[in-house]
Amino acid sequence: MTFASPQPAGADSLSEIVQRQRDFFRSGATRDVAYRRTQLERLRQAVVRLEPELLAALRSDLNKPETEGYALEIGQVLAEIRFAASRVRRWAKPKRVRTPMTHVGSGSRIQYEPLGTTLIIGPWNYPIQLVLIPAIAAIAAGNTVVLKPSEMASATSAVLAKLVSETFSAEAVALAEGGAETSQALLQLPFDHIFYTGNATVGRIVMEAAAKRLIPVTLELGGKSPCIVHDDANVELAAKRIAFGKLVNAGQTCVAPDYLLVHENVKTKLTEAIAQVVESFYGADPIAHPDYGRIVNARHFHRVASYLQDGKIVYGGRTDESALKIAPTLLEDVAPESPVMREEIFGPILPIIPYKNIDEVFAAVEMNEKPLALYVFSGDKKFQEKIIGRIPFGGGCINDAIIHLGNPYLPFGGIGPSGTGNYHGEHGFKTFSHCKAVLKQSGRFDLPFRYPGSKLGAKVIRLLMR
Repeated sequence: MTFASPQPAGADSLSEIVQRQRDFFRSGATRDVAYRRTQLERLRQAVVRLEPELLAALRSDLNKPETEGYALEIGQVLAEIRFAASRVRRWAKPKRVRTPMTHVGSGSRIQYEPLGTTLIIGPWNYPIQLVLIPAIAAIAAGNTVVLKPSEMASATSAVLAKLVSETFSAEAVALAEGGAETSQALLQLPFDHIFYTGNATVGRIVMEAAAKRLIPVTLELGGKSPCIVHDDANVELAAKRIAFGKLVNAGQTCVAPDYLLVHENVKTKLTEAIAQVVESFYGADPIAHPDYGRIVNARHFHRVASYLQDGKIVYGGRTDESALKIAPTLLEDVAPESPVMREEIFGPILPIIPYKNIDEVFAAVEMNEKPLALYVFSGDKKFQEKIIGRIPFGGGCINDAIIHLGNPYLPFGGIGPSGTGNYHGEHGFKTFSHCKAVLKQSGRFDLPFRYPGSKLGAKVIRLLMR
């Protein structure tokens, strides 16, 4: 275990770092909006300065090409910083709200205050943005932060450690490197909020540990995110957008389309169109393409590759264990109870299930838990709204895939087993803030009907509260 801070690595224990952050928070320094904006600007400058190293680390960990690494990681972080820094003063300003007649003479406001010392545990699949965007929200809200990046993206974790140590004092923002033992030790400490992104298995561990201390949590998990293509969809455009959403980061994206529900009238046409799009992206042999992503490690490679046995391969299917690459693959004749349809794939394999009517769509989606994302391709507004209105999901798109998470005005988060809580933009600010209710009553007069013994009290109260 090492710490990213101005002190030598290992100089402070986990508990000492957290205590220093708690003391610094109690000093009131983080409540100043100008301080928060300064911290955000420091983070922005650091990300820009270390961009080449961050991109190189993404290439090393996941073979992410520069364009993808910038667009879906670094660029997202810079955009979120810019968005938060320009709005945090307005977000933090107390909001006046109305007061009922029963409270005559008083005024009411909502005041947002920081939670305190927060812990952010990040995943390996988007190891920059899924660590730093929650941190941006926490900083904007006035909290101190301990970051725990994934050891599975070790190169990126090392650059993030350098970024934090060169940018922040440990009492404001610290970073702890290490494996599961570090995460377990952190979960025993008195944080004021825990933000976790990853799988549901670890999410349960985080939630259980937090429950023992009554620490609030935000869990960003995953699940089986369906993509529905109706018979009136623009098939060629849908194929391009679905392939993009599925294959960035070799399918290792929590909001990637996990399976396709395709109207039987366009199933063959869509399958052929996706195959053509894949070849336009990565050539006839995607595994050999230098910019096609790889699976993070051998364990996940074997897990994803095992799904190839769960259906008929109609396109792709090639694997290269030495390179940790699995070609984009389309599966048909997939049984509903098979592992590929019961587990989150998190790889470049896409099952295709035909349907005849909308009831079959509902039945297929409802076989699994509430998904993190949902995508529907159709030109029929009534069909779109039936899908959106009937199926619960965290967030999604109509006639596109995954790009909703790039809109800072929209909340990003799951529902039920796919997650709890949300963030991005002002939604992240509120996640890391306490919404404090304040009522200020006048001292110039006092209404007697509220007190025991008032002869007209009951009548007045009934009149006012009808």
